[in-house]
Amino acid sequence: MITILLWIVFGIIVGAVARWIVPGEGPGGVLGDLLVGIVGALVGGWIFSFFGHTMALNLGSFICAVIGAVVLLWLIRAVSGRRSAA
Repeated sequence: MITILLWIVFGIIVGAVARWIVPGEGPGGVLGDLLVGIVGALVGGWIFSFFGHTMALNLGSFICAVIGAVVLLWLIRAVSGRRSAA
């Protein structure tokens, strides 16, 4: 149970960093961006595992999770921006 809570906190921190990196407001506001950060961290970790690395709470995992969260946040903002402009 503690491990899950640690990963959620880790994802929220990653989401906050991704929100700071990607400019603009997401469709879900701050809470939506933090949730996207959690999902992006999981996706980044999943991709990271294909290269033979395990996800642990370390700098490499943090960087990979931030990259995953930034890419996911950017994609969501790009798609939601096109819908509202049409």
